[in-house]
Amino acid sequence: MNAVLLGYVHLARPANLPTAAADILAGIALAGAVPLLTADGTPQPELLLRAASLVMASVLLYAGGVVLNDVFDVETDRIERPERPIPKGVVPLYAAAVFGALLLLAGIIFAAYAHRLSGLIAIFLAISILLYDALLKKYSVAGPLSMGICRGLNLLLGMSILGELPHPWVAVIPVVYIFAITLISRGEVHGNNKKHLQWAGLLYAFVMLGVLIWATTSGESLLVVLPFLLFFGSMIFLPLVRAYRFNSPEAIRKAVISGVLSLIILDAALAVSISTWWYGGLIVLLLPLSAALSKLFAVT
Repeated sequence: MNAVLLGYVHLARPANLPTAAADILAGIALAGAVPLLTADGTPQPELLLRAASLVMASVLLYAGGVVLNDVFDVETDRIERPERPIPKGVVPLYAAAVFGALLLLAGIIFAAYAHRLSGLIAIFLAISILLYDALLKKYSVAGPLSMGICRGLNLLLGMSILGELPHPWVAVIPVVYIFAITLISRGEVHGNNKKHLQWAGLLYAFVMLGVLIWATTSGESLLVVLPFLLFFGSMIFLPLVRAYRFNSPEAIRKAVISGVLSLIILDAALAVSISTWWYGGLIVLLLPLSAALSKLFAVT
């Protein structure tokens, strides 16, 4: 692949993109739209097209956000991550900024195609992304919170497929989860973040409790949700404990990567709480794709 083209691909962090798609699939389930996608066993082209548009919108918005994150972080990356495409000189700074902006715009257009409410949420999501990238990420509380809000809005984006937001409070769960991951990531460069790891562990526990509470109130059997939730717990807590023990940048980075990829399992757990087990399994299939891409492209 051409070096410049590969540089643009690296900027978009392909390994993370399936996690954005998983948010949308979970949101579609929470909206109660899964049975409607193939009503009476017959595929519904209009609704399937809306779902595809929302998945594309989410992927584009996420890609635009991480590209612009590198744009705003260029001076820091020159010191801490000189191998990234912009400080390395593979992708010019101005070109990366235009690329990121176009991705955000395309994401909004795809969302608006699905529904006006979806387009409105996408606009708020794009604004939240820009605020995080340009301003809020340097603050110890506002940074993780704004990043979490972006994920919560992404779940709401999937939930908007029918033009309504039936269970908006569920979006608090990914907000808390991403807050925890962002806290952990504060030690990726220098390590020594045991206090952040302790808080992250507590927030992880709250996330799992939130899923359990939602599952018990949604009317579905806990026996369907528990395998997904146990899988999720093992994926996030084992690397977290290892990071706490060794507290090295490498161990912390692995905990962050596992946390990001585990978003797919969290989304699957939320989906099966109101949908069917096979739909959750479909979402989990995004995990090996994301894991494979993480071997080739940076996650953080």
